[in-house]
Amino acid sequence: MSAPPPVSTESAGSAGTVSGDAARASLEALRSEIAKAVVGQDPAVTGLVVALLCRGHVLLEGVPGVAKTLLVRALAASLELDTKRVQFTPDLMPSDVTGSLVYDARTAEFSFQPGPVFTNLLLADEINRTPPKTQSSLLEAMEERQVTVDGMPRPLPDPFLVAATQNPVEYEGTYPLPEAQLDRFLLKLTVPLPTRDDEVNVLTRHANGFDPRDLKGAGLHPVAGPADLEAARIAVAETAVSPEIAGYVVDICRATRDSPSVSLGVSPRGATALLSTARAWAWLTGRDYVTPDDVKALALPTLRHRLQLRPEAQMEGVTPDSLITAVLAHVPVPR
Repeated sequence: MSAPPPVSTESAGSAGTVSGDAARASLEALRSEIAKAVVGQDPAVTGLVVALLCRGHVLLEGVPGVAKTLLVRALAASLELDTKRVQFTPDLMPSDVTGSLVYDARTAEFSFQPGPVFTNLLLADEINRTPPKTQSSLLEAMEERQVTVDGMPRPLPDPFLVAATQNPVEYEGTYPLPEAQLDRFLLKLTVPLPTRDDEVNVLTRHANGFDPRDLKGAGLHPVAGPADLEAARIAVAETAVSPEIAGYVVDICRATRDSPSVSLGVSPRGATALLSTARAWAWLTGRDYVTPDDVKALALPTLRHRLQLRPEAQMEGVTPDSLITAVLAHVPVPR
């Protein structure tokens, strides 16, 4: 998934009516703004923007020290959105995320104290460090965009996005996410180690005084807001999808279910997610219709976490990415 081409730099306000072109320009400006703090992670930045457009959530996976947390913090600093961070630990309780009822001795009544989930952008850092009971506290929030406490549903702000990070190499003391929760993430983005040139750039920035804890000092400021996102979502919803493209998405997902290497293939929810992300990508690249290339561009990040491979396939070196790549090579492309 490569970055979209540059678009007009026409300014977009954060209030009032915003045109689709102005919203696209504002979201494109996010990439250059985040680049002030994060070097060489354009695909991950673009994936986060796609998730915002699709009202989805993102799982960021990478080894320690590749700027996963900094990436989300830089995104929040570049948007006029409220953001909170939760460091997931083995002793974290569900109420620490969702909130709880607190007794007020002055009024002799219980009042609801909102948890950090009541925000626009929630950074769930090292989500696989906490037990399933606490992990599941996010399920209702991610799917229903509400939290139920003491039998009363409480709506979450809009927009609402969960950006969760996890480490793919340290398994001691971790709790792998169950399939049901993985399926709630729209995208799984891998954050790779930087190239040599990018790593030299990182060190040069630090030598020149860059402080990752001070994003304002690095010059980051909001370049887009809720009005831009709303205008962009409306434009994405108007992006045309032909019956041939819908059939292509279905054929890709059904092919994963028929693979002998897979014990659990992509569900219909995954097919819907792939169509949504391809639609958002098409709009970001300046088109009002979806092509097969849009579907291919988003297939890996949208589907890789929705596959469960058989143990014998894993022993033979098959990975979700290699399987999806093989499926894309064999499923007929509509003309």
